[in-house]
Amino acid sequence: MRGNISIFFVFSLALWLLGTPVHADLPITYTVEEGDYLYKIAKMFKTDVASIVEANHIPDPNLIYPGQVLIIPKPAQTIEATASDEAKEPALVKGIYLSFFALGHKGLREHALDLLERTELNAVVIDVKGDFGYIPYRSEVILAEKVGAHNLIMVNDLDALMNWFKERKVYTIARVVVFKDDLLASSRPDLAVKDSLTGGLWRDRKGLAWTDPFCEEVWDYNIAIAKDAAKRGFDEIQFDYIRFPTDGDVSRAVFSMENTSINRVAAISGFLKKAREELKPLGVKIAVDVFGYTTWRKDDMGIGQRIEEMAKYVDFLSPMVYPSTYHDGIPGYKYAVAYPYEIVYFSVKRAVERLEGMGISVRPWLQDFRDYAFDGRTYSAREIRAQIRAAYDAGASGWMLWDPRVIYTAEALIPEKGGG
Repeated sequence: MRGNISIFFVFSLALWLLGTPVHADLPITYTVEEGDYLYKIAKMFKTDVASIVEANHIPDPNLIYPGQVLIIPKPAQTIEATASDEAKEPALVKGIYLSFFALGHKGLREHALDLLERTELNAVVIDVKGDFGYIPYRSEVILAEKVGAHNLIMVNDLDALMNWFKERKVYTIARVVVFKDDLLASSRPDLAVKDSLTGGLWRDRKGLAWTDPFCEEVWDYNIAIAKDAAKRGFDEIQFDYIRFPTDGDVSRAVFSMENTSINRVAAISGFLKKAREELKPLGVKIAVDVFGYTTWRKDDMGIGQRIEEMAKYVDFLSPMVYPSTYHDGIPGYKYAVAYPYEIVYFSVKRAVERLEGMGISVRPWLQDFRDYAFDGRTYSAREIRAQIRAAYDAGASGWMLWDPRVIYTAEALIPEKGGG
């Protein structure tokens, strides 16, 4: 037993067994023990966290303490009786990112799955094609085998993992890194961005080669990977690095077409249009990740991302509104990292307003990693929760937390499915 059911409850039970009537309205209480949290207590009594919070006027569900006496509301018997399968796409997606390498790391993978099972989280974003071009399972894409994309297998039984998610009604999102692809570019230089100085492959600051966003064969390769993921049961395809390169000497980058704003925007929207046409029969949703500043700027930022053009072909726009990436701040909030609520709220609000009437939802990425651009601070649960509240207040259809370490601040998450 994880705690002490009150003497009153035991006494009441004894009277009931002896045939003495007990008033139905008398409450059950429970004394919190070390290691308890509300979700466990709610499961023990077959009720829900929200009811316990309301009955006890708890200001913060994460801050219960040993010795605290809780009133336990009447078990929510009607919940099981009336519950039906949830919609494939939750009304509010609350997700975390499970990286390529974390998929193959038992501790990190199990930590992520634990959070999905015991908190409000209801979605997971998984690298289906990661930042280096590898695919974590053996796909049926022939070109992927040829370029070595299957050389680092992280998941030997994808079906079992997908079944785990589906049994728990976790919404699954396949992240496909598109144009940053060192494997394809190195194996097929004819599809790569070239370096005007060396004549070889152009490489970013990390030494990675990029594929040419103008090449339709590159489009076809990434769409094939997305289709393969959709057939394996993913609910949504999320295209990342759906842009021209930035982090390197881009003045030396040579593409197969003239590098103009018109051409860049046409290339990005052209890829998404083709992806939409080929993925639509599979019934999968499509999302795109974009820089946070795209919600503020009307030009393509030199990378081909103009949100009104991209929105025509996708279901979700996911701006990466990490305060650490706002190096110039926003009007009124120059030192961005100190204003997590304001940065997220005003950025998401602008996106929602600009895309109104286009039939697209805005679902941002939020910061759960240490700042690298301002003062190196680590956000607390309060600051992460402020970002979540800002997303809601601005009209977002949910949110996703980004932590490439896959550690996450569990205290920022409400310990129950469906929390607000």
